[in-house]
Amino acid sequence: MPDWRRLARDAILERSVDNPRMSERGRLSLHVPEPGRRPGDSADYSAFRLVPSVHRPSIDTPAAEMRDQAFCLVRVLDDAGVAAGPWDPGLDAATLRRGLRAMLLTRAFDERMFRAQRQGKTSFYVKCTGEEAIACGQTMVLDPADMCFTTYRQQGILITRGYPLVQMMNQIYSNARDPLKGHQLPILYSARDYGFFTLSGNIGTQYAQAVGWAMASAYRGDTRIASAWIGDGSTAAGDFHYALTFAAVYRAPVVLNIVNNQWAISSFQGIAGGESTTFAARALGYGLPGLRVDGNDFLAVYAVSQWAIERARANLGATVIEFYTYRSEGHSTSDDPNKYRPADEAARWPLGDPIERLKRHLLLAGHLTESGYAAMLNEVSEEVRAAGREADAVGTLGKSRPEPAVMFEDIFAQPDWRHRQQRDEAGV
Repeated sequence: MPDWRRLARDAILERSVDNPRMSERGRLSLHVPEPGRRPGDSADYSAFRLVPSVHRPSIDTPAAEMRDQAFCLVRVLDDAGVAAGPWDPGLDAATLRRGLRAMLLTRAFDERMFRAQRQGKTSFYVKCTGEEAIACGQTMVLDPADMCFTTYRQQGILITRGYPLVQMMNQIYSNARDPLKGHQLPILYSARDYGFFTLSGNIGTQYAQAVGWAMASAYRGDTRIASAWIGDGSTAAGDFHYALTFAAVYRAPVVLNIVNNQWAISSFQGIAGGESTTFAARALGYGLPGLRVDGNDFLAVYAVSQWAIERARANLGATVIEFYTYRSEGHSTSDDPNKYRPADEAARWPLGDPIERLKRHLLLAGHLTESGYAAMLNEVSEEVRAAGREADAVGTLGKSRPEPAVMFEDIFAQPDWRHRQQRDEAGV
């Protein structure tokens, strides 16, 4: 045997786990993250540590000088409903009430559509219960012309921007007035005129699309920025890292949001790396500022969004924001969270409910009364009911559908011969 082969064999044997000399070192093992509690257990937040952000840096602060923001938590509202600290945006009463109404309307819409799915009126729905402040709060800071690239849990963006509820319902029902003409699944919205880029079921792709769109906007000398949304689980996908690279290198005018609601469809956020560090900390390796925010604090969401949006408009580049929140309901109507987490975990979430927290603040500040809140709640409920009656009259799943001819529309700007031939063969 040649000397080099013998040396290689001896080296392999030397490193074999059966070799006594190797066993003295101990065998290697893998760490597989596991949630601390499972079904049948009681929720346990004893390890929860709240480290508040104690300063608000200027928008031109280099990322390296604000590393602490990736590990503490930006809050404005305390547990009693008092607004305080350097991040308080100082919003007037009318803006606060508008934010509360947008969140209430989003939740009322969710409840109606959830019941509709259970009644067989649609095949699928995704709720955003407990996360309303994140979409509604940032949308109120963005310009209506700014483009949003979202997941399926930011319906609050469309609702806050005044998109017709009945149009959303028609698309969810895939009925004859579906604005997308049956080309999309329920809840995968698309509304260019409302700055809402077409949703993709492959979560993660919207990050790269948003950065590319923002780069194009800057290249043209436009004034519009982009805002992208991703869940904690999708930060483990390659799209996330590709997007951060381009955003950092080209200083793209984009806000990169991570909604850390603790759970993907059935795996907790530790599987995506949240057990080792914060998701906001991932920005630091790319030279981008990363901020963690109490996602159930409307004022904190508004303030940090305002900071990041001002930074983007000033040509200072992208910002990564981790919204720390909790998915109170199932991942979708196809999911039962009681199969993988404690039944009382949502109710005991330490950061509370975003609607209740903003309501408490408004009551405390004298900007709202209990009767005024009841009237607002009744108003949004009636708005959703009215839209529901109108959409139901058009027809629900299987009882109404777009005309067959529309399947050939909005596909190509200039249809080629194959497209025309297929339409002729279909006889429409």
